[in-house]
Amino acid sequence: MKFELPPLPYDKSALEPYISARTLDFHYEKHHRGYLEKLRKEIGDTPKAELSLVEIIRSSDGSVFNNAAQVWNHTFYWQSMMPGGGGKATGDLLAAIERDFGSQGEFARQLAEAAIGEFGSGWAWLVMAGRGGKLKVIKSDDAENPLKTGDIPLLTVDVWEHAYYLDYQHERPKYVGAFINHLLNWDFAANNYKSAIGR
Repeated sequence: MKFELPPLPYDKSALEPYISARTLDFHYEKHHRGYLEKLRKEIGDTPKAELSLVEIIRSSDGSVFNNAAQVWNHTFYWQSMMPGGGGKATGDLLAAIERDFGSQGEFARQLAEAAIGEFGSGWAWLVMAGRGGKLKVIKSDDAENPLKTGDIPLLTVDVWEHAYYLDYQHERPKYVGAFINHLLNWDFAANNYKSAIGR
C-alpha cells in the first residue's frame, strides 16, 4: 500500500488562538510527515508494504510499530479537533457518556486527568471497551494506541510536548483545558461511536 500524508481537515490557522498556526505547521509538517517518511523507508518493498496501516500496527513492534502508530495517531488527533469545538456531546454518545461516566463533567475530568497525568510523552483516549462495550478513558505511552488492545478509539488528545510547547510551554493543563473546552470535535467522536455500535 502506498502511504500518503493525509491533508489536515482545516487550515493551519483555524484552531487559533488555542493552537497556533506555527504549532500546527511544525507538528504536521515536521513530526507527522517525519513519522510517515521513516515508515516508508523501514518497510520499503517488504510484504508489510502491502498491508494497511492498521494491519501494520497490529502485526509490528519496535520502530516499524512506533512510526506506523504515530502516523495513525496523528491522523486521528487532527480529526479529534475542530474550529469552534468543545461544548457537549449530544444524542446517543451523550447518553452513553452519562451512562458510563455519570455525567459529561465527570468524563471531562477523567480525560483531563489522564492527559495531564501521562508521564512524559503519550496520548489520552476516549474508547469503547470492545464492540458494544462501555466507554472509558485510557492513556498510552509514546506511540501506543488502543488498536492493539481491542479497545475502539473515539477521540484522542496528543500530550507529546511538540503538540503544545510552542504555545503553552510547560503548562500542559492549559493546553488540555483548551482542547476539551474549545477544540474537541464531538461530531467525529459521535460518528466513531455510531460505527462502534453498528448504527
